[in-house]
Order: sequence, then C-alpha cells, then structure tokens
Amino acid sequence: MSQERFIPFALPDVGADEAEAVASVVRSGWVTSGPEMKAFEDDFVGFLGGGVQSIALNSATAALHLALEAIGIGPGDEVIVPTWTFTATAEVVRHLGARPVIVDVDAETLNLSLDAVEAALSPATRAVVPVHFAGLPLDVASLRALLPGSVRIVEDAAHALPAVRDGETVGEARFSDAVAFSFYATKTVTTGEGGMLTTRDSEIAARAKVMRLHGIDRDAFDRYTSTKPAWAYDVVAAGFKYNMPDTAAAMGRVQLGKAELMRSRRESIAARYAAELEGLGLTLPEAAPAGVTHSWHLFVVRLSAEGIGRDAFVDGMNRYGVGTSVHFIPLHEHTYWRRYVADPAKTLPVACAEAPFAVSLPIYSSMSDDQVDHVCEAVRSVLS
Repeated sequence: MSQERFIPFALPDVGADEAEAVASVVRSGWVTSGPEMKAFEDDFVGFLGGGVQSIALNSATAALHLALEAIGIGPGDEVIVPTWTFTATAEVVRHLGARPVIVDVDAETLNLSLDAVEAALSPATRAVVPVHFAGLPLDVASLRALLPGSVRIVEDAAHALPAVRDGETVGEARFSDAVAFSFYATKTVTTGEGGMLTTRDSEIAARAKVMRLHGIDRDAFDRYTSTKPAWAYDVVAAGFKYNMPDTAAAMGRVQLGKAELMRSRRESIAARYAAELEGLGLTLPEAAPAGVTHSWHLFVVRLSAEGIGRDAFVDGMNRYGVGTSVHFIPLHEHTYWRRYVADPAKTLPVACAEAPFAVSLPIYSSMSDDQVDHVCEAVRSVLS
C-alpha cells in the first residue's frame, strides 16, 4: 500500500482559512496571548450559549490542573478518576500532592461507572473527574446527585466538543465546577496545541486566570499595549506557564466556526461504520441515546475474544493501508499507576475484561466516502 493511499488514524481538518488566520496574527506583530486569545474565549462562551467564563490555555492538562488547584485540591485529598483515560486525567492530581482513586467504567459506554464512584467515596474524597469518553457525554447530573455536596466535579471533556446531553452542551458546567477541553492536533477542534477551561464559578475563573501566567496579577497584553506607563505588576502566587498564544487562538476561532459541520461529518461516518460493520462479531460503540449529541471524536470497536487478536488485527489493517490506535491502555496497566490499584481484577473488572479487545478506527471530518468504504472493506477482510 503506497503512502499516497494510506489512511492515517487521525488528521486535523485544517486548510486555507486557518492558515490565513494564523498568518494575519503573524503580520500583526503580536503573536503571544493578546486580542485573538480574548476573542477566542468570547467566541467559546458564545458557542456554549453563555453563562460561563472561559480561560484559554496551552492544553487540556493545564485546564484540569488549574481547575483542581483552584478548588483547593492538595495533600491528603482523594480524587476519583476512571482507569479508562489518558494519563493526564490522573497526573494532575499527583501534581497537587493528592491521591488519585482509580475506578472502573461502564461496560457499554466505557464512561465512568457511577456505581464504582459511589463505592469509592470516602471521607477524604474531594473531587471526581469524569471523562466523556470518545465524545459520548456522561450523565453529570446523575453523578452530581449521588455525591455529597462537599465533593467537587471537574469534567474532562477532551473528547466532547461539541456534545450535548438533555439540553446541556458539555462545557456549560451546570452540574459541575469546571470543564476542561483539548485542542490537540487530533481533537475535534484543534489549535495545534491548546485547551480551554470553562466554569460558572467566578472564584475558579479568577484564580485560573492568575495562575495560567506565573501568578501575575495583570495580563501581559494589557501591560505591553498600554499607551501609559504600565510596567508594574505583582506576583500573587507561584503560578504556571499555561497561556495560549494568539497564533493558536486564531486557528481555534476558525475551527470553532466549523465545529458543528465537522461533528456532523463524523456522525455520518460513525453511522456508516455502524451499518457496514454490523454482524462481523465486533462490539460497536454505543449510539447516542435520545437527547444526546455525540461528538464522535473516536470510534472504538471491541474485537471478539474468540476471534483475531488485537495485535494481529492492527497489523492486518496496516497491511490494508489503514491506521488504527488504542484508546486507552487503562491507567492501571501503566507502571506508574499500578501502585494505586491493589487488585485490578477485583476492583476494575470491566476495564480488565474489555481493554485487550479495544481498537479505534479512523474517524475525522476530512475523510472521504471512498476512504470510509476502504476502512470497512479492510475490517471485513482482516476479520474474514
């Protein structure tokens, strides 16, 4: 299979409009955090429908970190996270000196199991970080209802833009304290690297804005563009370097304008996969139930235990010119996180049972119909 015909697992859907937006920022002479970043934050609030504040950052990891820091997570605290996620979800808990409590997921959706959360609650539980896996929104309202009022919720929405559940767009934070989005290169909306934190809590927003740039009490943009002497500033906390530059924000503004169009294309690809791959012995991802809009960031199939192994399937798809990936190697299978799970087979039965069979197929909005057809043909051929 020639490289020209190879279908990669993921590609950003970017083009001339994004290139021109970035070039315009470069020509402006101001390329770090400035007017485009502020405009992107405003655009994002408008996209969600208002009612929240947004803080543009250099990654979703930064957003998770700042949200947990702002609500006061620290040593002695426990934060519940699913094992079926990327390491960033848990690593920010450790950065703050707290202990991640790694729990199981739902067998059908691979989203955080609410039963597992309830069983893991302890007097030390300070927060829960649910992940909207693959872009299917978790029922955060039900999660909120089962938690004590003192336990906070920070949503990991790295996969979930745009996504809706029961009339609430993920990011509105009606039932949580804050929501973290990713704009990494493979995500549904990209800035190359980047993230966004949204919250209805003015104290969280204010703290995150200060902490994203070294704990300085004033924006650099304000200091350097003022027509009056404005060199003075104060450092009020030991902050971080998490700001988003205008070059990234400019791309994000263009991407956000196409977010629903791109989501719709991914939805149509997911529907085609579901129809074409039915009856092949695969467990297909859950379709969005009534009242839910799935972002379809990922299309994760699960192979049959009686059929071809995952490694052989991945190799076979590669021979047919199709890139695949795995989402995720659960946290408890990684060297660092094993110390936090005493008996995975007992405490994480769903993840242990399902992880060896999960494979992600390509699903991105710039895929052509012919490419989608080729992926389906490749799956059929490899499984035959």
